[in-house]
Amino acid sequence: MKPVGRYAFLIVAVTLFALLAGAAFRSTTGALFEPLEHEFGWSRTGTSGAVTANLIFYGLTAPFAAAAMERFGVKRVIITGLTLVALGAGLTTVMTSLWQLWVLWGLFIGIGTGVMALVFGAIVAQRWFHTHRGLVMGIFSAANACGQLIFLPLIVQLAHHPGWRAASLATASVALLVIPFFLLFFRDRPQDMGRLPYGSPTDLEYDAAAATPAHSSASIHPQRAAWRIAIDVLAEASKSRAFWILAFTFFVCGWSTNGLIQTHFIPAAHDHGMPATTAAGLLAVIGIFDVIGTVLSGWLTDRMNPAILLMIYYTLRGLSLVFLNTMLAPTIEPPLWVFIIFYGLDWVATVPPTVALCRTYFGPQKAGIVFGWVFASHMIGAGIASVSAGMIRDLTGTYLLAWLSAAVLCIAAAASLLSLRSAPRLVHDVAMKG
Repeated sequence: MKPVGRYAFLIVAVTLFALLAGAAFRSTTGALFEPLEHEFGWSRTGTSGAVTANLIFYGLTAPFAAAAMERFGVKRVIITGLTLVALGAGLTTVMTSLWQLWVLWGLFIGIGTGVMALVFGAIVAQRWFHTHRGLVMGIFSAANACGQLIFLPLIVQLAHHPGWRAASLATASVALLVIPFFLLFFRDRPQDMGRLPYGSPTDLEYDAAAATPAHSSASIHPQRAAWRIAIDVLAEASKSRAFWILAFTFFVCGWSTNGLIQTHFIPAAHDHGMPATTAAGLLAVIGIFDVIGTVLSGWLTDRMNPAILLMIYYTLRGLSLVFLNTMLAPTIEPPLWVFIIFYGLDWVATVPPTVALCRTYFGPQKAGIVFGWVFASHMIGAGIASVSAGMIRDLTGTYLLAWLSAAVLCIAAAASLLSLRSAPRLVHDVAMKG
């Protein structure tokens, strides 16, 4: 078989569309806090709790979705997720109680977006690309920023006029729009077309042997149930110290991004007198620089020790959070621009090196599912941060302690990576430098 050609980049485009849309679905929650609280009289703790449910289901879905993709195919799983998102977003327009928000945001949209998490991008990059995999993963990670950049200001505008229901219906419409593109253009593997991954050498059998660590166990049994595959891989990976370090650092990543800044930056800035539309615009700017930073991180991951990259990212992120509370004001002051630009560059720059370390320690076949479990810890961290920051705000009237606790966790994450600095790189990944 010959390597696949340009069709691999069509797969990238369709994947980007779904990832971008998934980011748009998740960006609605922070923008809809105040309209929902105003109409229904709900507390910030109550609405934050719905976001926590969303983030936890989103994260816990990822490893099982990865196993389901191995068992049933990527296309079927993604279309199911898009349908759940459309239902969850559409049904919010007729809800009347807080528990319904928890079910729709948490269960429906949480699971629906969970199957379109970055685990999906990691599997596509693994299956379709032999060379430049880190760069492709960086591009996929940046799609989260693009979704935020494109949709968040629109969602905020719709939430203010004509209202939050229009914003929810727009989200449902985007989910339905993506489905035909998947049906028409997406393929699960290049082998389905009689081709090898992009950039593959002619001797694929030799390459697979060279790319698999000696301690990796037998391959995944294709007839096992998806949940059993996910649990078996977790049981094996949990015996490794590297897994727990990666899970902890990604827990902190979720805490300091999705759970804290993405969920609470708009209401926190509003507490300091800044209009919600202005704060949403700043999050969109974070999205612009996130694209740059994440693609650059993917490029660096193909060339540098990923553990060292992660140490740098978490250290700088922690230092920036220490000063955030002093930067917020009714208007945008120059120091806040520094934070916005830096945090954007660092937002999901952690993803490509984390995926690379999963592949290094657990082999190419199980890397997607292992990353799914690591990603689950990311969203558990995000969920805990979301509700705890809301409680801190309700109890103290400020987000100061939320920023500082996240800063401490980031420094701890950087320190934990010291033991992975000398992680061996796979023969296959070293070859990717070209």
